[in-house]
Amino acid sequence: MSRLEAFSDAVFAFALTLLVVSLEVPRSYDELLQALHNFLAFAITFAALVWIWYQHYVFFHRYSLNDGVMVTLNAALLFVVLLYVYPLKFLCQYLVDHTLGIANSATPTIEPSQTASLVIVYGLGYFAVFVAFLLMYLYAYRRRRELQLTRLELFDTRYEIQVNLINVGTALLSVMVAIVGGASAALAAGLVYFLLGPIRAVHGMLSGRRRRRLERTTVTA
Repeated sequence: MSRLEAFSDAVFAFALTLLVVSLEVPRSYDELLQALHNFLAFAITFAALVWIWYQHYVFFHRYSLNDGVMVTLNAALLFVVLLYVYPLKFLCQYLVDHTLGIANSATPTIEPSQTASLVIVYGLGYFAVFVAFLLMYLYAYRRRRELQLTRLELFDTRYEIQVNLINVGTALLSVMVAIVGGASAALAAGLVYFLLGPIRAVHGMLSGRRRRRLERTTVTA
């Protein structure tokens, strides 16, 4: 593990800690129930951060890059992660409470006219995270000769570039729907993210076929 990876892990750990320290220790049974009421939103936010951390782990597991460009891109990614910890938790708590119909005095409040802005804020954060990953993979692809990437590794790098383009495009589409449609289109803008499932599934299936053919060709060669 390089110092860059160790520093990054520390930042991710700090981001997860922010989720916990924002919850006060219950001083009564009612407050304990309230803390448990927040558990689902906390779990979703926790899972989102762990997912981003895993994407980060996979990248540095594949590529030994620790130069100035990579330090800059990595720092930008970590900055966005820390910046969006609380907005992400706010959004998760709001959606969980209103979806399950368990809103109470502790539920985040927002005016109907502000819902489009909330979707835009979330979309810009999602966009920034995956632009950072996209630039990191593009830089690794640019340095492919120095990294001595095999044909399979080059394929996997191009695959990750395409995946991050899909994520970036989805975020942009959601933001554009919210900007153009305003508050009345906030729900539609949020539902745009559900397109990721079928799009990623089709892309993964087609890419998997091409990778298997490449594997057979590589073995034969």
